Amino acid sequence: MKRTVVIVGGGLGGLFAGAMLAKEGIGVTVIEKNRTIGGGLQTFERFGEEFDTGMHVLGGMRKGGSVWRICEYLGIADKLRLMDVSDTCSDKIYFAEDGSSYEVGSGEEGFVKTLAAYFPEEEANIRQYVEAIVGMAGKVDLFNLRPSSAQLSMMPTSDGFLKPADEYIAQFVKDARLRMLLAYKSPHYGGVGGKTPAYIHAIVSTLYIKGSTRFVGGSGQMATLLAGVIRENGGEVVAGDGVSHIEVEDKTVREVRTESGNVYRADYYISAIHPCTMFGLLSDKALPKSYRDRLNSIPNSISAFSLYIKMKAGAFPFMNYSEYYLAKGADVWGFSGAGEWLRGFIMMTPPVEGQGTYSDTVVVVAPMAFENVRQWEYTTVGRRGEEYLAWKRARVEELLGHIEEIHPRFREKVEAVEASSPLTIRDYYGVKEGSMCGFSKDCNDMMQSQVPVVTKVKNLLLTGQNSNLHGICGVPLTAINTSEVILGQNYIINKINECTES
Repeated sequence: MKRTVVIVGGGLGGLFAGAMLAKEGIGVTVIEKNRTIGGGLQTFERFGEEFDTGMHVLGGMRKGGSVWRICEYLGIADKLRLMDVSDTCSDKIYFAEDGSSYEVGSGEEGFVKTLAAYFPEEEANIRQYVEAIVGMAGKVDLFNLRPSSAQLSMMPTSDGFLKPADEYIAQFVKDARLRMLLAYKSPHYGGVGGKTPAYIHAIVSTLYIKGSTRFVGGSGQMATLLAGVIRENGGEVVAGDGVSHIEVEDKTVREVRTESGNVYRADYYISAIHPCTMFGLLSDKALPKSYRDRLNSIPNSISAFSLYIKMKAGAFPFMNYSEYYLAKGADVWGFSGAGEWLRGFIMMTPPVEGQGTYSDTVVVVAPMAFENVRQWEYTTVGRRGEEYLAWKRARVEELLGHIEEIHPRFREKVEAVEASSPLTIRDYYGVKEGSMCGFSKDCNDMMQSQVPVVTKVKNLLLTGQNSNLHGICGVPLTAINTSEVILGQNYIINKINECTES
């Protein structure tokens, strides 16, 4: 008999796991609560323009990269519309402290040379640092799509892996500004000083040092292609009908029920939503209280306040790189608390088909702790009240003001602005506290931070950014881990490698 699986959640993790399993002969049904599938791959339309909600800059998507190889195995790599970010300047970092800016190049040599141009006395140290983090990432089997005997092949395997990332960087370079530059992406992967493990910094940094990519015409194309793989192999993707209950009996899932009353039964069930959100779909006795308490107690990574801006025609140049802004006194490792929220942001101009000299849209993402919206925690979309709307408008004006430090008179070039807060992320993605990167990883207590893809319910598995890594690379890799619980250790990894070899 053909084995079957029901996947709760049609985001990045659910769709990748579903596509892999469907391709390998498993009967797959994906159930997504939103009318639009994709989670962080979702796009939405405002002011006649289409905006990405999450996947703005991609690591591992260049030919030969880990995510590209997974997509090649699934048969969708050549169907994706992508644009490589400029290698000579992949990112520009602006420090409001003194108005200085730094351009960072791609490729190991390009990265070293661009930073060494600003810090010539540190060139040897920068080179040693790059060799160290690329070497560290190279030891992680799953990240490199190598067969492994370890059940959790993203776990640390060498000395230094569990050192705090900020301390790890400091052992290579002396200059405080350079240390910040080597970790400028930290706020956007939930980096916390003294806690984020060096191996996470190494993997994320290596991805982007090797060169980043962007979707042309929106990230929703990947969700559509992954859903296509599922359907082409006999599976089903159901949108707009969220799961309301997961029935567990004798430590086995028997069925899931949806809000419209539909019932789905399968051999296996995969939760591709936040584990704490999943708890609300289960009876209290389905999982041990100790397990629930542990996961509920794990801190979530930071959320974000975002702007989606339509620009006036021919008013703002297209930038084939991202701009990072660090506020006065901001520390790249200090974004996780409440306090003053605007410590920095990333600004991007998403490319479209036939991209010309000017950009139609700009997206700005500013890390923001959920504490900043805690007073509206129990409100719902469209019913948060005038005080909340006024608060949002004030935050928009703050952000636009800081953008004008880099781009004078920017407001004059803006046609329309839409804003989202951590509440938006929480409600549309079903993510606890609107976390951008899932559970926060703490090198001082990794056992507390680790969430295996297997659970105490025999046929219930987890996938998504709360196990292993987050983002366009981490989530598909975790989907491999989850799928291989059903298919067998290294089954998907070997299939990917066979595809690459052929």
